[in-house]
Amino acid sequence: MDQLSAMRVFRQVVDAGGFSRAGEALDMSHSVVSRQVRWLEETLGAQLLNRTTRRFALTEVGLAYYRRCVQILDQVEDATLMVQHHQNHPSGLLRINAPMVFGTMEVGKWLPDFMRRYPELRIDLVCNDRFVDLIAEEFDVGLRITRTLPDSTLMARRLSVSDMVLVAAPSYLERHGTPSVPADLVRHNYLAYSLALQTTELSFTDPAGALLSVAVRGNLQANTGIVVCDAVRAGMGITASASFVVHEDLRRGDLVKLLPGYQLQSRDLYALYPQNRHMSPKVRAFIDFVSDYYAQFRWHC
Repeated sequence: MDQLSAMRVFRQVVDAGGFSRAGEALDMSHSVVSRQVRWLEETLGAQLLNRTTRRFALTEVGLAYYRRCVQILDQVEDATLMVQHHQNHPSGLLRINAPMVFGTMEVGKWLPDFMRRYPELRIDLVCNDRFVDLIAEEFDVGLRITRTLPDSTLMARRLSVSDMVLVAAPSYLERHGTPSVPADLVRHNYLAYSLALQTTELSFTDPAGALLSVAVRGNLQANTGIVVCDAVRAGMGITASASFVVHEDLRRGDLVKLLPGYQLQSRDLYALYPQNRHMSPKVRAFIDFVSDYYAQFRWHC
């Protein structure tokens, strides 16, 4: 038998003033109630109740045990209610890691709504473009824009896809001309994000589905995509950018999409989080929220 369950039965017997009334309250038979109390006495090695055919009385040790049972069972109930509240109302500190460009240009669009929905949460958002070990640096969740995920013990939820597009400012194209095929890029100034997998070569899928690569070079590379895209907007050169970064520039005409018949490999947006047997309510709430937000495709180019 379970000692905690037997303690609950014993308490109910005392509170109800009898075995039959306790059984009615607990939806148990008189014999089951009696057997639970007897097992408890045998486990403790002490008599808790003096019984007669019509009534019972607590022994001295039974009274002391009853009082401790009340304290323990009330604390167990309080702990249960606390966990249930925590499950239904995510709270505490949620640490989020995101790439610099994505954190700067995207997260701020929806983070206030998330925080209004879960006011008991505190957010620590850290944006950077270096490799981050989520577990070692104690992040709850990471957002990643990537072509492929490395082998990892982390769990991953795919949220959306971001096309890669080749772009330049109209002012640059007026001075240097518009490339019509990938091979034309060798004559253009290519501005590179230095943490990309390839900074000196671009791989395309042509209209027939064939793969082709072209070497690129230029006078600027930076480890933040923000600087690269600012330079492109200023007419300094051409770059390949994720659509979430430039889709508004393309819509306004501040940038022009190049080589529309040729496709660069897209990037996927993932939420990564440590693998736990029970996902914490705050992480679940966050992942469900961003999944719903990006269920609608937002970066049309």
